[in-house]
Amino acid sequence: MTPTGYFLDHLWLIPLLPLATAALMLFFGRRLPKVGVNVLCVGSVGLSFIYAVGAVFQLLAAEPEHRVAQQILFEWLTPGPMQITGGHAIRFVADWGFLLDPLSCVMVLVVTGVGFLIHLYSVGYMAHEGGYYRFFGYMNLFMFAMLTLVLANNMLLMFVGWEGVGLCSYLLIGFYFLKKSASDAGKKAFIVNRIGDAGFILGILLTAVTLGTIRFTAQGLPDSAGYLGILQSLKLAVENGMLGYRAPVLTGIALLLFIGAMGKSAQIPLYVWLPDAMEGPTPVSALIHAATMVTAGVYMVARMNAVYLLAPFAMDVVAVVGAVTAIFAASMALAQNDIKKVLAYSTISQLGYMFLALGVGAFAAGVFHLMTHAFFKALLFLGAGSVIHAMSGEQDLQKMGGLWNKIPATARTFAVATLTIAGIPPLAGFFSKDEILGHAFERNPLLWLVGFVTAGMTAFYMFRLLFLAFFGYSRADEHVEKHIHESPPTMTVPLVILAGLSVMSGWIGWPGSLGRNARFKKFLEPVLLGVGTETAAEKAASHGLAMEYVLMLASLSIAGAGIWLAYQFYRTKRIAPELVAEKWPKLYQLLLHKYYVDEIYDAAIVERTKDLGTLLGSFDATVIDGVGVDGAGWLARFGSTLSMWWDKWIIDGLLNFSAKMIQLFSYPVRLLQTGVFSSYAMLILIGLVVLLAYYGHHVQVVLRSVR
Repeated sequence: MTPTGYFLDHLWLIPLLPLATAALMLFFGRRLPKVGVNVLCVGSVGLSFIYAVGAVFQLLAAEPEHRVAQQILFEWLTPGPMQITGGHAIRFVADWGFLLDPLSCVMVLVVTGVGFLIHLYSVGYMAHEGGYYRFFGYMNLFMFAMLTLVLANNMLLMFVGWEGVGLCSYLLIGFYFLKKSASDAGKKAFIVNRIGDAGFILGILLTAVTLGTIRFTAQGLPDSAGYLGILQSLKLAVENGMLGYRAPVLTGIALLLFIGAMGKSAQIPLYVWLPDAMEGPTPVSALIHAATMVTAGVYMVARMNAVYLLAPFAMDVVAVVGAVTAIFAASMALAQNDIKKVLAYSTISQLGYMFLALGVGAFAAGVFHLMTHAFFKALLFLGAGSVIHAMSGEQDLQKMGGLWNKIPATARTFAVATLTIAGIPPLAGFFSKDEILGHAFERNPLLWLVGFVTAGMTAFYMFRLLFLAFFGYSRADEHVEKHIHESPPTMTVPLVILAGLSVMSGWIGWPGSLGRNARFKKFLEPVLLGVGTETAAEKAASHGLAMEYVLMLASLSIAGAGIWLAYQFYRTKRIAPELVAEKWPKLYQLLLHKYYVDEIYDAAIVERTKDLGTLLGSFDATVIDGVGVDGAGWLARFGSTLSMWWDKWIIDGLLNFSAKMIQLFSYPVRLLQTGVFSSYAMLILIGLVVLLAYYGHHVQVVLRSVR
């Protein structure tokens, strides 16, 4: 039986509420006081969270096999007739519809819950910034796009949310648009993600052609016979022998979709936009680039798990890319001095962990780490923002120190998050990270070794950050030292709540080997069954309890070793980091300059693209006449013609067309907008006469009928 209830019947309100306030901000926000902006923007996200919680609880009331609810608002695209797949008729349709199942339950609670706390934090952090209403308008627009992404019941609507969060990322990274580095970072994020999005679009099209549908599932629909979802269509195709294990077309779909995930979730080689995204305000870094948007790729791969389980080569690619990204990003974090850049590379590394989990078939473990990471990484970024706020905008770790007792609420909560990401039990990070490493060991010990070393590096660089920022003597400039202060309650209260979630969220996934029943994995099982009867997690893990305990102890040992080494470097100074850098200067410079990847991309791609544009646009008639009709002359003539045609008919043509259309359709209104008060008064009087005449006639008709 399909679950029902008030909140499930109003799923559409969850994304609509922040959209409505975003529209109000962007059109009327300039006229509103800050209190009005706070009530509308923070309140709308809070209401979305309440509706999300209500919908999840109503879904949980159903039996596990029936925990799927779909709400179709309208049919959006119906491009073709019925198609035959596996002997069954399928009507291809893309709805504007929302899906709530165990997987989207996790995502919608994370997005609205963490989003609400970050909006509340932003009230204090952005209090003295210009463009206050614009910032909250963009943040609310992001919430709408992200909620559309995670609640979409089909791939095309997911892509709408996917592109929406990309737009909002561009707007929020470049929020300080007068700062060149911020505007450049926004453009970089937008352009790099277009590469990934091209792969995603092709993956959607190939899915539609192969399976005849882009709906995720038909379960929860009133009449599912003619509206099969991807899962049902894939199962029919496998049963009828049309598709099978290792089918090339399924591998192609999985790899194309993963290209999109690589861009959005910042995996090698498309990770370069995320560190620069730290140019935006810190709440943006916490919400978009740590807790929610960058996990969209992980969510998408987990959502398409049925396809990936039949494409083992694609899963191997996902696992290897995730593992390499995890250790590569962690190594860059070792030598960074900007507090936000350290956390940015940490985010890339943790996303690599999630893809490692997905690649070895541990989809539930990947989603579990996604959830716990959202809490402790949001706490780390917001804590860093509180430090920057206390330090009058200073972000250099080398100019901090001695903050433990000066900003105690920030320091204590930041320490909790640091212990969590380092994987210290019984905090959440230990359970989610250790589960990933356990599944990786079962699939491939080499992948486990990469994750294992990365865990030690993570503990080291995070405690390096903690010791440099909060302990030892103060290295701040004198004018900064005088103004160090704790953040207001609007900033510290979210820190405390996130600290509590960082501690307790891991307990819902407490493994069976430690005496619990792995409730989180069982909750997600109905979504992760694929086209078989075993869960992805069961397919991936089968080692005994003794080995699981050994792996846990090894994980705890490497985390302890990383913390001990950081303590020796930055607290006791028994190992001087300066001497180590002098002993291996090339390695230190390589890490400090992030392997010069940005410089390589700039030289190999950006500059060469500029050169090509210059070549095509710089030829004039005299040059063309001078080179004759040989190959070079033909190229010059072609380049000049193409450049002039593009400029005249595409660039100027589109601009002139839009201007003419606006001029044409606004003509009747412009006739009325004379700017003369007497004309406006006359129009009002004429309108009043018409209304009175119209309604007076109807009143007379009603009175006559009464008589």
